[in-house]
Amino acid sequence: MSIYTGKEMAMLYDSSKCTACKGCQIACKQWNVLFTDLGLNAFPFTGSYQAPMDLNGNNRLVMTFSEKRTDNLERPVQWTFGRRSCYHCTNAGCVTICPTGALKYEENGTVSLNDEKCIGCQYCQMACPYDVPRYWGEDHKVDKCTMCYERLENGMLPACVKTCQPGALNFGPRDEMIKKGQERVEFLKKRGYDKAELYGLEECGGLHILQVCKFGAEAMGLKKGVQPSALVTVGKWAQPVAGLAAAATVAGLAVSFLANIGYRRRNQTVAEAKEHWTKEQKKEADALVAERLKEDAEQERRDAR
Repeated sequence: MSIYTGKEMAMLYDSSKCTACKGCQIACKQWNVLFTDLGLNAFPFTGSYQAPMDLNGNNRLVMTFSEKRTDNLERPVQWTFGRRSCYHCTNAGCVTICPTGALKYEENGTVSLNDEKCIGCQYCQMACPYDVPRYWGEDHKVDKCTMCYERLENGMLPACVKTCQPGALNFGPRDEMIKKGQERVEFLKKRGYDKAELYGLEECGGLHILQVCKFGAEAMGLKKGVQPSALVTVGKWAQPVAGLAAAATVAGLAVSFLANIGYRRRNQTVAEAKEHWTKEQKKEADALVAERLKEDAEQERRDAR
């Protein structure tokens, strides 16, 4: 049994210690075998040291760069580094809305991914308030950070944490990471960083990627108080019940469609999502619904006996 099994774990990112070397970003790509386009001039200069500019199918982790002028003569430039990836929410909209179980909660707090169960419906992408899940490849499967769940199961640290040289990344029991983060925030405030704060305590039921924000959460592009939409959680209420099992299943899927609206940076309708489905994905979706209806009908018969 792994030392990380059965315990609520968390990762702590300390932006005040980060040098933005991107070692964690590279380690993530190496461990997960995420290839990069090596074509000539494949990545034109954008004017920012951040690369890539956002998550994609080949990058589960992106170090963000933000440079702002200030009125402080001692610190005329506010140079902020950030970390963008899946936050492994305690109350994750993606898990709630996933119709196949491709995304699920693990005992240690991570949100794991089984891409073999993914049918490419993109509901998780629209349900995530952080706009994290990405779809890629010929099969159009979901991709996101898994916090190196397979490494944790074997008693190893996540690849990004293992490679971090300045100690900006720590991993351990969530309560210990919270304590460590709060102590760091107090230290930074005494040094004059009055906006320093620990992000992730309450958002979406509590995140398992906590962040010490040297200049405050807003400076790192983080929205405070984020919670899953009430429409997403309605999907749980539409689970099969005796006598109405089949109808409830269909209703649950319908509610999942409605719950997607308004959760992405760029809104996407159900019809638009379906346009990306391949014939195989549509076939899988139809088979899934048929299987659920069959299971519900059998349960209804058993309850009626």
